[in-house]
Amino acid sequence: MTPKKVFVSGCYDLLHSGHVEFFRQAAQYGDLYVGIGSDETILHYKKHRTVYPERERLFMVKAIRYVKDAFINSGDGVMDFVPTVEQLRPDIFVVNEDGASDEKEALCRRMGMEYIVLPRTPSEGLTARSSTDLKKQTCSIPTRLDLAGTWIDQPYVSRYGAGWAITISLKPTFDIQDRCGLSTSTRNRIRSIWPYKLPDMDPEMLARLVFCFENDPERSDGIISGAQDAIGICMPGLVRHYYDGHYWPTRFESCLDEDVLSWLEERLCLVPMFPRRDGCSVVEGAQIDAQHVKALTTAADECWSAILNRNLKHFASAYKASFEAQVAMFPAMMQPGVQEYIDKYSVMDGVLAWKMPGAGGGGYLALVCRDEASIPKGAIRLTIRRRHSNDQL
Repeated sequence: MTPKKVFVSGCYDLLHSGHVEFFRQAAQYGDLYVGIGSDETILHYKKHRTVYPERERLFMVKAIRYVKDAFINSGDGVMDFVPTVEQLRPDIFVVNEDGASDEKEALCRRMGMEYIVLPRTPSEGLTARSSTDLKKQTCSIPTRLDLAGTWIDQPYVSRYGAGWAITISLKPTFDIQDRCGLSTSTRNRIRSIWPYKLPDMDPEMLARLVFCFENDPERSDGIISGAQDAIGICMPGLVRHYYDGHYWPTRFESCLDEDVLSWLEERLCLVPMFPRRDGCSVVEGAQIDAQHVKALTTAADECWSAILNRNLKHFASAYKASFEAQVAMFPAMMQPGVQEYIDKYSVMDGVLAWKMPGAGGGGYLALVCRDEASIPKGAIRLTIRRRHSNDQL
């Protein structure tokens, strides 16, 4: 008796044990044939590039013992497998419960195929896996924390007085909340091009590319994102960048000294608050003038010097002064609920200074503590990215 032809389809970009177990279960119904999404389809449908090119994914899938043969689908979109099915003429079409759809079931009825939906179950003794979870776990795109000089990267601020912004690039060792002041919008834009890691290229040039990509001239909202976000993500270590009325800084200074970076890691932490609320405008009621900007730039100068000299007292003082200068210019950063968090943590023994990352309005409190022992229980410890290349977590 000739075995029935069984067909399944997917991207299989991050091939894992869940895929293999799905193939094993599907192969119990007959000879298993696999359709694989092309690089072009994934780019246009899922809006990101693949980790492994289609020929490599085809090789890996064909090597699995449960698979009779595999093909690159020639269609597009969510139903890219239709041309493969029309040519193969399988008897059974198998999907997992996450991939079931009325459209697939209707195709099976039209072509006289049996439609089987399998529950997503791991092989005995193994952990359940999904590509979505793996992507979250394996993404090494950094985030950034601004230490001082925030807002100076906007020309409507720096035209009142030139100065430095100071950022550190952070490894994503924690679950990064959206709308939290850690440049998640820029990071998400980066992930739409490079989903898992930054390309290995000159960091300053990469930051410029990201800045230009994020600030598409066709943006309908007319908002120009500050350059410090792209710079803080793409340039490793501790960096300061100088703004004088333009969107892109005219100077950079970087510090990758291990003693300095370790000193910062032992004293900085994040405390989650709440995401910036929908409809919140932190620029409402802004009071930008030469006096306020001078306070901001002076604090940034003092902050940089204190960090390089590892002078904790001066660092905490300048860090706090920079935040106070931000709030003086943009009082709407202090949205309802923020002060309660500041009141709670500012009185803790060993907590020396605090600020909200980015534009504020919520997100996190970034604390400066006396030492590691003073970091509050439950606070997020930070790991600064050292290298230019894509060191993985």
